[in-house]
Amino acid sequence: MADTKREIERKYESDESGLPDLTGVAGVADVVDKGVAELDATYYDTADERLAAASITLRRRTGGSDAGWHLKFPVGPDARDEIQAPLSDDLPPALAGLVRSRVRDAELVPVVRLRSARDLRDLVNADRRLLAEVSVDAVRAERLTAGGGTAQWTEIEVELADGGDPEFLDKVEKRLRKAGVRPSKSASKLARALKETAPTKPGPGPVEDPETAGDHVLAYVRAQRDAIVELDPAVRQDAEDSVHSMRVATRRMRSTFKSYGKILDRTVTDPIGDELKWLAGELGVDRDREVLNERLMAALDEVPDTLVSGPVADRVSKWAGDRPGGASGRLIGVLDSHRYLALLDSLDAVLADPPLRKAAGKDPGKTLPKAVRKDFGKVSALVEQALELEPGTDRDVAIHEARKKTKRTRYAAEAATPALGKPAKDLTKTMKSLQNLLGEHQDSVMARQTLRELSAVAHAAGENAFTYGLLYGREEQRAATVEAELPGTWKKITGGPMV
Repeated sequence: MADTKREIERKYESDESGLPDLTGVAGVADVVDKGVAELDATYYDTADERLAAASITLRRRTGGSDAGWHLKFPVGPDARDEIQAPLSDDLPPALAGLVRSRVRDAELVPVVRLRSARDLRDLVNADRRLLAEVSVDAVRAERLTAGGGTAQWTEIEVELADGGDPEFLDKVEKRLRKAGVRPSKSASKLARALKETAPTKPGPGPVEDPETAGDHVLAYVRAQRDAIVELDPAVRQDAEDSVHSMRVATRRMRSTFKSYGKILDRTVTDPIGDELKWLAGELGVDRDREVLNERLMAALDEVPDTLVSGPVADRVSKWAGDRPGGASGRLIGVLDSHRYLALLDSLDAVLADPPLRKAAGKDPGKTLPKAVRKDFGKVSALVEQALELEPGTDRDVAIHEARKKTKRTRYAAEAATPALGKPAKDLTKTMKSLQNLLGEHQDSVMARQTLRELSAVAHAAGENAFTYGLLYGREEQRAATVEAELPGTWKKITGGPMV
């Protein structure tokens, strides 16, 4: 079983002078000598160092108080999420799954061995509460792959105690800087070891800023690919909003392929879009029902107890399904599937060798607005159609289709924003507001459909269906409110500036 903790630490260059006196740091009452520990860690990665490229570290370490397997993901300045598993000869499956979106079918091999003599001190306050751990690490690094070398250095590491105030690290750093100690140039020991022990080879060329229309579209597609890969571990751990965020990334990319078909050849991207649609559907199986359940339960909470007839809450909860903590086994199976990994490979391939059409090399200021305006024209036609229809199923369908095209226009404008600036940014914001309005209508449609089904089941079970009808009526009113707002909202949109 793996455990997760948030690690907040800073690293500093050190020399033979060792650790400066830290008793002068505000809040520190004592510096407690904890002795020296011998640590021996082997770091694993693919042969082309995919984990290191993403600032992810995976190691098996012996010695010290936390021997075992450690997997670390960056989550912000000075912060990483460390997932620990007990010491074993083989990589625990729980950790292997969390790096699968990066590793895929490649083999994880030992790349670096770090042996450190860690001189550890605890910084404690007047109540003997731990504020931070400070260590002076004498590190010996050995590259384990062919052609590698060795390196040695000493560094100071300051790790904030669990639940501590990150501002305390600023106080420690102020004291260290006053003593002449400077922050490390490397984000981690592994990063420094890889740099100092690597076989001599030319580094990557400079990253060029987007210039053409194709450059801008590919930059947006690349951002969505990166989001999917980076969110994979979070989805597996059932992190808040992770499933929704990954689903949005798949939709953004699929929408971009459609909107910018004059730039990226759709004979290549359409099959990938079909796979992105499949992935979005799999991600939505639990998510859609969860969102609808929250809506129905919130609506039920607003109903006075005297108007609740029968076990309505229990029946809604049963319909939603009780999901245990953590991602569902079904969803993890999707992320472990050959189909999903093949999709990731296809995204890498289309970015490595993009299927560019003639328009890709043109001026983005002329090419991108055409695609955005074309998408907006489709939204306009559907909204106008919906406004002409009487309330009912046909209008519901038209509004739903308008919502989907609104989302597509929003993403097209979003992709064009770096090139077009404020007009595209304003249109993105406008389309998001319209999407939210139309989305409220669609949520009401789905809620009413579910309430009809629940009412039928309750009636068949001999229960009073009055409350389901009451909730249905309220949802109907919410949809009517949206429909009443739509003409005015649309008039404002069409009266404003376009891209």
